[in-house]
Amino acid sequence: MSYLSQMWKRLNNYARGIKLTDMPQLKSVEAAKLFPSTKISQDLDKKPRSVQDNLQHSLLLQKLQKSLEEWGRSGNGLSLLTSEIPSAKYGLIAPHLPPKHRQFYAEIYDLLGHAALTPDIVEQVIKLLIARKKFHPLLLFQRLEEFYRRWCQGEFLDAAPDDNLPQKKMLTLLAQNINIGLRQVDIYTGLNVLILLLELHRYAQERAELQQLITFYPSSQPDTESFFTSELLRIINYSDAIEIGNFTSIVGEFLKGGNFRGAYLGNANLTGANFSGANLSGAYLGDANLTGVNFSNADLSGANFGDANLSGANLQNANLSRTDLSSANLTGANFSHADLSRANLSHADISSANLKNANLSHADLSSTNLKDANLNNADLSHAILFSANLSEAKLSSVNLSHADLCRADLSGANLSHGILNGTNLSDTILFSTNLSDAILVAADLSYAKLNGAKLNYAKLNGAMFLGADLSGVDLSGVILNDADLSGVLLSDADLSGADLSYTMLFGTDLSYANLNQANLSGSNLSGALLNGADLSHTNLSCAILSNADVTEANLKEMTWGEKQQWETVRGLEKAVNVPELLKQELGLS
Repeated sequence: MSYLSQMWKRLNNYARGIKLTDMPQLKSVEAAKLFPSTKISQDLDKKPRSVQDNLQHSLLLQKLQKSLEEWGRSGNGLSLLTSEIPSAKYGLIAPHLPPKHRQFYAEIYDLLGHAALTPDIVEQVIKLLIARKKFHPLLLFQRLEEFYRRWCQGEFLDAAPDDNLPQKKMLTLLAQNINIGLRQVDIYTGLNVLILLLELHRYAQERAELQQLITFYPSSQPDTESFFTSELLRIINYSDAIEIGNFTSIVGEFLKGGNFRGAYLGNANLTGANFSGANLSGAYLGDANLTGVNFSNADLSGANFGDANLSGANLQNANLSRTDLSSANLTGANFSHADLSRANLSHADISSANLKNANLSHADLSSTNLKDANLNNADLSHAILFSANLSEAKLSSVNLSHADLCRADLSGANLSHGILNGTNLSDTILFSTNLSDAILVAADLSYAKLNGAKLNYAKLNGAMFLGADLSGVDLSGVILNDADLSGVLLSDADLSGADLSYTMLFGTDLSYANLNQANLSGSNLSGALLNGADLSHTNLSCAILSNADVTEANLKEMTWGEKQQWETVRGLEKAVNVPELLKQELGLS
């Protein structure tokens, strides 16, 4: 099996969560020796070495601390910013580069070119620098950033042999019997400098006096002409050319709080990276692999995640306002308390995701898969959910006011205590849906499929049910006054204790329905079918009953008005428990 085919098979199995145990260990130095141990590398059956395997922990700390102090010190011959020095052309370091700067770059390769920095090393070094009060973050940042920009352009790797710093470092290591390649030296050095710059940026953003002075853009600062910047994507692809996931395994934990605004990261592999608190507003991450990424508290407003894989990602408290997540894989993602207002989630797979307390107002969720998702207490007001799959979803206390759920599937979903004022539920599947105590004032339930649904104690006043099938539905204690139920199927429905005052029930099928203690005062029951219905203790005062059929209906202790019209009511002689007073009034024996 060729190396390339091995890698493709390994990647395919990794994406499916399967280990390829029978694949032979790679013998290359980049795959077997140099990369830090991380979750990703463990999943790929690697046992890479960390910094502690190459240098003693205390020695590295001392050397790194001393170098950072010196590099940031004023009056060390690096007082002029290297940005004033022309960048290399044709892959050669500028011939008139001052010796001090040449020495500075050589020192960076010498110190950082053999292994990756780890979070604990960096954290301890920063603490030591602060404690010794010899820390000059601004000058250090400026000098390291200039190196980083030159490194991103390939200036050092492409230099002539006499000036090729990564080559000199490689030869030094080989002389010490440390087997390492030219690209590894260059990648370690550049990524370690990137790590230090990210740490300096985060350090500065926590201090008011440095916030405006130190702002790091890993992918370079976006401008109005090109909008997107691709420098970081090139670094990721360059790093991953050695081993898939190499960039994330080295830098992934240091990306938190970073500034990636406007970065182009399409198709990037950032599995498991930590972008918590980072700024990715306006960034492009379409088709990217972001499985398990931590985006908590991040600014993702206006970003594009179209067709990206965000399964299992943490987006808690993230700002996703106006973000494009269309056709993205969001299965099992955590969106609790996230702002998804006006986001585009059409055709996305959000099944089993956590959207509790999320803001999805005015969001586009048309044809989205939300099966078994947790949307408790979420705000979906004015959202578009046309043909969305919300079956078995948790929607308790959700706000769906004025949302469009036409042709959506809500079968088995829990919408108890939900707010659905003015919601479009026409032609919606509501089989066995729990809408108890929900507020559906002026909601449109025309042609909705409600078999087995629970609507007990729901507020449905002013709602429309044209062509809806409510037969056998639990509507006990509902408020349906002023609703239009003309021609609706309510046979065998439970309407006990319901408020149906002034409701339009023209030609409605209420046969064998339970209307015990229901309020039907002022309702229009013209032509309604009430045969076999339980009308005991029901209030029928001022109701219009012309041509209604009460055959075998139970009229025990019902209430009616003095001027009630009974002349055209059918089946009175076959009704049961007709009050004696009504019998006398109608002349029934």
